[in-house]
Amino acid sequence: MLVLYDSEQIDPEWTESIVCMGTFDGIHLGHQKLIKQSVLKAQAEEIPSVVLTFDRHPLYFINPEKAPKAIVSLEENLDRMKMLGVSLVVVLKFDNKLSEESADSFFSRVIQNTLKAKEIFLGKDHAFGKNREGNIEWLKQRIPTNMVDYVDMDGFRISSTQIRTCISEGDLELVKKMLGRWFSLSGIVVSGQKLGRKLGFPTINIARPVDFILPKLGIYAGWCQTEYGLFKAAVSIGVRPTVNGKHRVIEAFLIDYPGDSLYGKPVRLELTKRIRDEKKFESLDHLVSQMKKDVEIISKI
Repeated sequence: MLVLYDSEQIDPEWTESIVCMGTFDGIHLGHQKLIKQSVLKAQAEEIPSVVLTFDRHPLYFINPEKAPKAIVSLEENLDRMKMLGVSLVVVLKFDNKLSEESADSFFSRVIQNTLKAKEIFLGKDHAFGKNREGNIEWLKQRIPTNMVDYVDMDGFRISSTQIRTCISEGDLELVKKMLGRWFSLSGIVVSGQKLGRKLGFPTINIARPVDFILPKLGIYAGWCQTEYGLFKAAVSIGVRPTVNGKHRVIEAFLIDYPGDSLYGKPVRLELTKRIRDEKKFESLDHLVSQMKKDVEIISKI
């Protein structure tokens, strides 16, 4: 799959393509349905399948205070698109110029002249251009347009907003149903206070940008993907009240890990179950006793 970060980079030799457009945070089952339909159409037509998306949610630029936390990184979204069979992803930078561009100008400049779209696929609530002028009805007057409806589950529609709500509540089982996979978070291993090592549970501290959503504070069972392999992990997301912590941190104890240093290296956590709330213990001995119980439970999970 080819990825370009500027529509001006494209000078295609093809004369037609199928374009799928959206924000696609998390690539949940609804997004997968939309992208798959566009890919299947492109394969039937024997022309490229193109996903047109943005480097951030538009609200990050238009109204930062109301911008939602990202579910996963752009790179993880791109990995999912590749798995779905997309030929090309064009990632546009959402900035002042793009936010002020009219739907007519964007349609002519990018969708028609650059991508040479024969048909376009988009979700029911997607719109583009200044003041969201380019909605589905607007597009239908200019190009064959396929509106892909929501995917419903247990009485509600799957959406990135619903997934964020479930993540913040720690309901990872429901998140998995909507994503089609376990919720994951990626980051870089950084140095911490090394208290876990002194307590007999050496943990890795994971730094992650603040504009990504994190689950409800607590202890989680999961897996940690490292360059040395995949390991069961007991994960703590919290402020460490027993040691009077002030800031939220992500710590993971990798069960059966051989011990090679991970400082400065990227890791990815997959969280599968919330075990308990974070709590303040009377002493470090009480904390260690509970950690032993947590690891025993997580090892069995």
